[in-house]
Amino acid sequence: MILRSKSVMTAAATAPLALAALPVAAPAMAQVQYRQEITNNLSRCTSDKGPAVYVTVDGVKSSQGKIRVQAYRGVEQDWLEKGRWLSRIEVPAKAGTMTFCVPLPAAGTFGIAVRHDANGNGKTDLSQDGGGMSNNPSLNIFNLGKPNYRKTAFTVSGGVQSIRIRMRYM
Repeated sequence: MILRSKSVMTAAATAPLALAALPVAAPAMAQVQYRQEITNNLSRCTSDKGPAVYVTVDGVKSSQGKIRVQAYRGVEQDWLEKGRWLSRIEVPAKAGTMTFCVPLPAAGTFGIAVRHDANGNGKTDLSQDGGGMSNNPSLNIFNLGKPNYRKTAFTVSGGVQSIRIRMRYM
């Protein structure tokens, strides 16, 4: 009986330790949701509605086709990977300068990619289409338009971060 009591007491004493070792489920807000197609609503980039990034795109070559702005987590496994974008805004192109508000799921490190599908065919036509990325890294034939995620990453706190992206065409 003493042994039984001891084992019951030992089990009761170690139960909290065993529970502490179990993985804790992350809150739903911490789950990354990919592929959110959103509208370009500039009112979401006011100081009280962050986190968000206010993107100014300079040098849009023509008013033909569409401009696509995509936000990615600023990590290697997501940057420019198919289907790993957080949100996307797609609008008709307007020559010159365009502005976008990209709400973000939380404060953190992100990258923005912009593409001008000049003929609107949904495909990348190197001779016509243009592109740009946050921090304006150099693009060349050797990196095939995909610079390292570290060159495009920027940090957003709880507010609105403003960035400028310069479009590049071949």
